[in-house]
Amino acid sequence: MLQKTNRLTLVEQVALQIESMIESGKWAVGMRIPAEPELMVELNVSRNTLREAIRALIHAGLLKTKQGDGTYVCSSSALGAVLQKRIVRTDTMDTLEVRHALEREGAYLAAQRRTEDEAQELLLQLGRWEAAAKLGDLDAFVPEDIRLHQIILRASRNNILIELYDHIVEALHDSIASLTRNEVKTGFIEIHRQLVEGIVAQDSNQAVAAVQRYILESKHLISTAEGDRS
Repeated sequence: MLQKTNRLTLVEQVALQIESMIESGKWAVGMRIPAEPELMVELNVSRNTLREAIRALIHAGLLKTKQGDGTYVCSSSALGAVLQKRIVRTDTMDTLEVRHALEREGAYLAAQRRTEDEAQELLLQLGRWEAAAKLGDLDAFVPEDIRLHQIILRASRNNILIELYDHIVEALHDSIASLTRNEVKTGFIEIHRQLVEGIVAQDSNQAVAAVQRYILESKHLISTAEGDRS
């Protein structure tokens, strides 16, 4: 027997409004949200209602409070927040295997579906990626590497795949940064060039093979690092 639906409380409505501002990008990850008086006017709610809604979103992992500084956005969606909590408890090798699955399928589909504009965007991004690598500018290289893979995933035209990957990257930023810093010192540059060239040439086999190679190299780096610590 179907249960009668419950109407949303005012606190839940306010929480949903704030969540929609985060998911739409109006409030980006890392941004400090407006102060209470401004939000009370904008949302037309009392201080207590607003505080309860914000507490609920902090508990959900979308917001975090910095003592004496304010409240900040720490995830771009509820899905991202859930993934972040799960990944914290996950082995590094497991998360790398998830990246492998997403990046492999993303590269395969991108090679089939990319547009001419996306091919040019990929080549330009590859140039920025290589320039940062050759300069040894690790702080610049990490975001360029992440951006390169996000462009590839966007060319896949699979919105669920794109969203999952963006959230995985968000949750794994520190570990990706750690791996990427090691990649600068190895043969990863040539492998990524082969990946991009495969997508531009619409050669799915070459693109997938390149992903397979750099994931295997990453696994080797992790295994070596863990062996050194033991």
